[in-house]
Amino acid sequence: MSINFEGRVAIVTGAGNGLGRSHALALADRGAKVVVNDLGGARDGTGASSDAAMEVVSMIEAAGGEAFAHGANVAKFDEVQDMVSQAMAKWGRVDILINNAGILRDKSFSKMDLADFQLVMDVHLMGSVNCTKAVWEIMREQNYGRIVMTTSASGMYGNFGQTNYGAAKMAVLGFMNTLVLEGGKNNIHVNALAPTAGTRMTEDLLPAAVLDLMTAESVSAGALVLCDESAPTRTILCAGAGGYATANMYETDGIFLPKENQNPDVIVSKWGELSDTADHKALESGGKQTEKFVMKAMAALQG
Repeated sequence: MSINFEGRVAIVTGAGNGLGRSHALALADRGAKVVVNDLGGARDGTGASSDAAMEVVSMIEAAGGEAFAHGANVAKFDEVQDMVSQAMAKWGRVDILINNAGILRDKSFSKMDLADFQLVMDVHLMGSVNCTKAVWEIMREQNYGRIVMTTSASGMYGNFGQTNYGAAKMAVLGFMNTLVLEGGKNNIHVNALAPTAGTRMTEDLLPAAVLDLMTAESVSAGALVLCDESAPTRTILCAGAGGYATANMYETDGIFLPKENQNPDVIVSKWGELSDTADHKALESGGKQTEKFVMKAMAALQG
């Protein structure tokens, strides 16, 4: 096997069931020591149990691997810190973090309680922030890290009844984009996985025949690519039912308007030109947008 994680230590959140479980088992199968994190709650975030995480640990150990379970609630930084401290005490390093833990509280926005919106943001976004913060300095000091965010088509494209989930899943991409810039010099690669799979999150949304195609294992195959030493950085890998693709955000080249024409009527009249995708690009940082517009303005002044 060309992708190998011997000597690497991985933390997978939400690893008691579904995708997280599959990720943890796949990493262990290729040699990683794994922290199996799971609060053990229902898919709406209620309840707690260590049974699922312990089962995954038992499976890894039965196959000759090393793992331990930790029930940290990723939305609570002190619990996450304890989990990372235990990993460091046991194995002395953390090389891989897969931010997978998540919950659903689906309702149309008009009917959604703001507490449900906040809770989903806390688990998906702040959970990813907390776990990343807890391992960031470790990865910087060892000059190596591979971090995977879990995003979703619901965030990138929208999905009825998921304003909270969609907002959180788009937010982790903004988080990723800046971490890429800050972690690059220390060999920390940060990517995102946009999965679709037949898990308890989707089991009552899709017919059985479709769910049979959407295996968690097919998604984990993609996740492991993002955990590898040769992983890309700032990549959104979409995976599901054996299909794999990358998603990108592009910006059109746009137009320049002199001061006397900088008004909404002219902008509307130029809409076709400014939204023309012929020369669109994926920008490397927020500053690149400023640079592009300033260069257009300077070229116009000099011309």
